[in-house]
Amino acid sequence: MAGLVALALATVALTASAGPQPGAFLGKAFDTCDTPSSATMQAWLSSPYRSIGIYIGGDGRGCKTQSNLTAAWVSEQVSEGWHLLPLYVGRQAPCTTSQSFKMSADPATARAQGRAEGGDGVSKAASLGLTAGTVIYNDMEHYDSSNTACRIAVLSYLTGWTERVHELSYLSGVYSGAASGIRDLAGVYRSATYARPDQIDFAWWNGKADTDAGSYVPATYWSNHQRIHQYAGDHHETHGGRTINIDSNSVDVRPPVNRDFSAYPTLRRDSTGPAVSALQYLLKDDGRDAGEVDGNFGSRTDAAVKAFQSAHALAADGEVGRRTWTALLSAGWQPNLQRGSTGLEVRRLQRALTAALGRPIGIDGDFGSGTEQAVRDYQTTRGLSVDGEVGPQTWIALQTGQ
Repeated sequence: MAGLVALALATVALTASAGPQPGAFLGKAFDTCDTPSSATMQAWLSSPYRSIGIYIGGDGRGCKTQSNLTAAWVSEQVSEGWHLLPLYVGRQAPCTTSQSFKMSADPATARAQGRAEGGDGVSKAASLGLTAGTVIYNDMEHYDSSNTACRIAVLSYLTGWTERVHELSYLSGVYSGAASGIRDLAGVYRSATYARPDQIDFAWWNGKADTDAGSYVPATYWSNHQRIHQYAGDHHETHGGRTINIDSNSVDVRPPVNRDFSAYPTLRRDSTGPAVSALQYLLKDDGRDAGEVDGNFGSRTDAAVKAFQSAHALAADGEVGRRTWTALLSAGWQPNLQRGSTGLEVRRLQRALTAALGRPIGIDGDFGSGTEQAVRDYQTTRGLSVDGEVGPQTWIALQTGQ
């Protein structure tokens, strides 16, 4: 599988690239089982929709042929102004009664299955010209989340999915029922064990074209323009003389802001600039109400900083110095990283080490000799076991601002 992914990533440059999708989009999307023809997409430019969910792969996919879904089709639709939401329908919950292609009930096996399908999802996306930075949404249909063993298997599978997608520098999305998969992900939002997807796509057919998940997800979770709400299912619409059976979605998504700096300056109330935007983004990513990501350190950002500091046993003074930056930049789940590791979690580590050590660490997503030495230096100066690998003890030290 690794070879196939590498081949797809190596040859994507030879394909007409659509760039990362969906990019920044606020508006309506539709999804339909079989990818529409270019002629139908042209006709639907008269519709209120400007985004479309496309089913790029997975053995659980309902319409497997997808004769219209090619790299040329993808490039054409992007050039026409469509934003694409790539969906992957892989293994489903072990307790589901409506699906036959299921994951293992064993958490370790389920995680491995999620990793394998994450790699396949990236391969499929790359073959369509969808480059690194694209969000790939794993389609996890409704299941009984009151079944504890089933819930743990799903969370383990989705952790494997996010882990592998991140290793390959793509972003992870999850589509599921608001009352099942999405609520379960919200329940482990700040978990050190389970990976958090970058965006959520929740099915809640309440007819409201918004991104409010109600009691299923706190308003401060996935609040950095990271939500899609499927508000109406299975109905027909006609636009430009072409009729399609669709689901309707309200979309509010944007790529992450820049968080990569050669140094992380001390910030306080009334500070401004790109580093403040990064601070605000990170606070919101941690589920704090930091206000808009606008580069202005105002009262809401100040309150969010103090709340974060209190939660991490740091001096709650509202000043963002080395310790607060280190804890904030490293926040999240705790994957094992070592020389040869790649992707977004390595970038997270490199940012945190840059803040903690007070010197530039190359932030490139590759755990090479320079990153290994930085880890060893950090472990030495913090009195940790020195092995150059990043496991729970190193993550805990970083996440407590040491």
